[in-house]
Amino acid sequence: MTPEIENAFAAIRAEFGAETITRVERMLEPGGGERHPLQKAAKWIMPGLSSTPWHDPYAHPELAPVVRALEDGHRTIKAEFASAWAARREEFSDYEHYLTRQDDWQALYLYRDGNLVEKSAATAPAAHRILRDVVVGPEKICPLLECHFSTLLPGAVIRPHCDLWNFSINLHLAVEVPEGCSITVAGETRTWEEGKCLLFDYSFEHEARNTGTRPRTCLLIDLWHPETTLPERRALVAVMTEIRRLMGES
Repeated sequence: MTPEIENAFAAIRAEFGAETITRVERMLEPGGGERHPLQKAAKWIMPGLSSTPWHDPYAHPELAPVVRALEDGHRTIKAEFASAWAARREEFSDYEHYLTRQDDWQALYLYRDGNLVEKSAATAPAAHRILRDVVVGPEKICPLLECHFSTLLPGAVIRPHCDLWNFSINLHLAVEVPEGCSITVAGETRTWEEGKCLLFDYSFEHEARNTGTRPRTCLLIDLWHPETTLPERRALVAVMTEIRRLMGES
């Protein structure tokens, strides 16, 4: 570990206790501990978190208010998105996953680089307000990642892959979903139900497709895994921020 990480860990132990970030330290050990075979391509697996590909969106008390607010606001969010897609297409960009970039996968960002994207307050005010008040304010979002409208154009395929780690999980609000769209996580395929949320651990191998004739749009939010603790979250942010700095990432 670098001196920066060691100093951050020492401060967390002093505030919360000597054993509060043991799982993070174990994650950083050579080999990284045991993992499910379908997590083999993930970079970091923090031990002690439930090895569950799919989660019930309402099963976690910390996350249920997020799910409820998004589903209750779906009609307005869908209308805002439709307006932006029709009149503000220049605000969308090709989605750049850490593994690839796809021009048939379009993104409109609401949260990125640790902050709300302020111009999205005008483009999608209801979604921005829910994100600010229910997700960002109570620190349920993983600040290392993002929230965006994710639009798969007809014919788009997201190839099977694992994301980098298991200490955050991905929430999808199905904004507009035509026939012919599905997502597969750890070998189990599901379809989105418009106005409802799906929640899954994207450290497991997953893929998605749109074989329909219209774009498919979901609002994606990277949330802290609800089984992580506050000191662990602080330690994880310190670790990943320092790794990104050393790799020359912004």
